[in-house]
Amino acid sequence: VEKVYPKALVQFEDFANHNAFRLLQQYRDKTCCFNDDIQGTASVTLAALFSAGRITKRRLSDETILFHGAGEAAIGIADLVVTAMVAEGTPKKDAMARCWFVDSKGLVESSRKDLQEHKKPYAHSHAPVADLASAVAALKPTALIGASGQAGQFTQPIVELMAKLNERPVVFALSNPTANSECTAEQAYGWSKGKALFATGSPFPPVAYGGKTFVTGQCNNAYIFPGVGMAVVATGATRVTDEMFSAAARALADLVSEADLATGCLMP
Repeated sequence: VEKVYPKALVQFEDFANHNAFRLLQQYRDKTCCFNDDIQGTASVTLAALFSAGRITKRRLSDETILFHGAGEAAIGIADLVVTAMVAEGTPKKDAMARCWFVDSKGLVESSRKDLQEHKKPYAHSHAPVADLASAVAALKPTALIGASGQAGQFTQPIVELMAKLNERPVVFALSNPTANSECTAEQAYGWSKGKALFATGSPFPPVAYGGKTFVTGQCNNAYIFPGVGMAVVATGATRVTDEMFSAAARALADLVSEADLATGCLMP
């Protein structure tokens, strides 16, 4: 591609985890490319976190984020969140310490010997924890982000605990299609008694609860990759950086109106 189209931007996605991370690492500093599963997903999710912060009045650096799933989407989100926290003035080590992961074997922590390379930077010192519910109880996160590809993982006790721990818990069920969502919009709003700041990877209809209609914002990469792609080509950029995706997330969040937020919608 570089030989025939030397000014081309290469966007690649739908690679297996180990290939996606390996290829992005191999080429990101050598050629004009990005991976939408890792970086586009991260950018749109960061935008939703910025939007949620307008309601909770918390800085991004004040969040404690627990991810369910530790594949390319989840790690990509965490990496970009760390970039954005550092931009707020938080030391990188402290920013990374605010991001935790639960995978199929339990909490990603430093004593585990079975971790793939991309998980190791987020393997913090902590006693082993067997499952998601126990991790929520132990870590008391302000935000719970699902990117596991597994339906129903955000159970009623988990959502109720998030609502007990936080005045406005951030709960993102990002797995798609709809059948794989960690919970439905109806469950999130019902189980949290309307407190959840909810976003999904799949479309859900509005939910009526407690005399109010909640609109679920869809964290869809379509908000990000066309604009980033056009901007890279228009500016003649030769590399695509994390800071670009952080700026794109901020720009997207700025498009969310007060009217959007009033319905609980974190996307414009």
